[in-house]
Amino acid sequence: MTQKVALVTGASAGMGKDFVKALLGEGMVVYAVARRVENMEDLKALGAHPLKMDITKEEDVQSVVHTISKEHGGVDVLINNAGFGSYGSVEDTTIEDARYQFEVNLFGLARLTQLVLPYMRSKQAGKVINISSMVGKVYMPLGAWYVGTKHALEGWSDCLRVELKQFGIDVVIIEPGAIVTEFGDVVSGPMMERSGNGPYSNMAHKVDEMFKAEYEKGAGSPVSVITNLVLKAIRAKKPKTRYVAGKYAMPMMLMRKWLGDRFYDRALMNMMK
Repeated sequence: MTQKVALVTGASAGMGKDFVKALLGEGMVVYAVARRVENMEDLKALGAHPLKMDITKEEDVQSVVHTISKEHGGVDVLINNAGFGSYGSVEDTTIEDARYQFEVNLFGLARLTQLVLPYMRSKQAGKVINISSMVGKVYMPLGAWYVGTKHALEGWSDCLRVELKQFGIDVVIIEPGAIVTEFGDVVSGPMMERSGNGPYSNMAHKVDEMFKAEYEKGAGSPVSVITNLVLKAIRAKKPKTRYVAGKYAMPMMLMRKWLGDRFYDRALMNMMK
């Protein structure tokens, strides 16, 4: 049987790197892409194909898809994992920073997906797996722009799933909770620069403490819980539309769904005291 080809974005660290290792273990041809290609030497040693790509640059995205098409025909499994969290109050965050958040977390992902779909349609098969977040369904203070990208990704993925069903292509959303990765380090510094000394400083310090507890001190769930969901979706003939795992994810999503926004708001504000 011909080996399936997978493309994993944001593969230089955290969940993306773990996804690549797991897919190699499944016997797949795996292309690992990220801006920090030097951080993927270990993946290359394991048999992956590392490529440098900035997901916000059209020429980079096209080059990656062209390389894969030339070497292996196309992509059978796309894992859209690249992304980052831009935190800070709405008032303190520049629109330029907000636009860049959407460029990375939504528009870059969407462009890459557009480019791999013709091959999947020609085969009448394929899987697009989008790494969202529990905040694609809930929300938290100082995360408006990041939360906005994940809410948008959820709706975008739902529309894409219905469009592609006729071609035998599955679209799956993964909604992680608090996972021990570099996420907290990336978020906290810029957030404190934006909102740590102004009218939102008390809230910023509380959110910073939460991030440190979950990410730096390892109180979150291990990356493996999300990797297991990705593997489950890939192996399934009929995967679920959504998979949820990781600390806080299910309780917070159920709290908002069944108890309503006002109750959820109060719960969040109690955490900020």
